[in-house]
Amino acid sequence: MADPGDLDPRLLAAHARGDEAALVALYTAAADIREAAGDTEAACFYLTHAYVFALHLGHPETARLHGRLVAYGREE
Repeated sequence: MADPGDLDPRLLAAHARGDEAALVALYTAAADIREAAGDTEAACFYLTHAYVFALHLGHPETARLHGRLVAYGREE
């Protein structure tokens, strides 16, 4: 699991360089951290971002991210 303190600057840098593949991975890592902490709202916030970038890329994790959002009742 990623270091939570390290994620914000890495997310900002990935946004700055337009690295959508990194954004999928980083937002997923942030969701995992928040989910492990029991913060479903924040986890779903990050999952939604990861999912949107995954959709845009046709990323292999798209279906898995979608499934996680469905499990939380955030997506159909």
